[in-house]
Amino acid sequence: MANKETTVAELTDEFRNSNAIVLTEYRGLTVAQLKQLRSSIRENASYAVVKNTLTKIAAKEAGVEGLDDLLEGPSAIAFVHGDTVAVAKALRDFAKANPLLVVKGGYFDGAALTAAEVGKLADLESREVLLAKLAGAFKASLFGAAYLFNAPLAQAVRTVDALRQKQESAS
Repeated sequence: MANKETTVAELTDEFRNSNAIVLTEYRGLTVAQLKQLRSSIRENASYAVVKNTLTKIAAKEAGVEGLDDLLEGPSAIAFVHGDTVAVAKALRDFAKANPLLVVKGGYFDGAALTAAEVGKLADLESREVLLAKLAGAFKASLFGAAYLFNAPLAQAVRTVDALRQKQESAS
């Protein structure tokens, strides 16, 4: 009984401290495959095989709703502490290589996600790529603004130079 209470407390902490949660079914995967999966997401998440009843209790205590229907059969949860998109991509790629891993759904930003929505998260570009695109857009707009501010000045210089040449030729 004390062991179950400790497990519920640990799961509750994981739910509260995670950016997102991805719920999977791992039926048929070998220990080596699970180890490979854990190592592929280790940088951004922890992956734990969980008991459904204890997970339901912990999720309720942490204020996470909408997972009860997904907690059927053998379940494992990726508790995301880093980049949610990177974890979703890693799970999708692992599931392609190992069809026995099934993404059931998840929880992100206060709402439950379907498996399809987790797939859409995996289709997003990584945070670094999005930041690079944003930086490129800022750089382009700054160059555009610099050109816009310099254009009248350059035109004025060309006009003054043309007038100077005209006066020199008239003399």
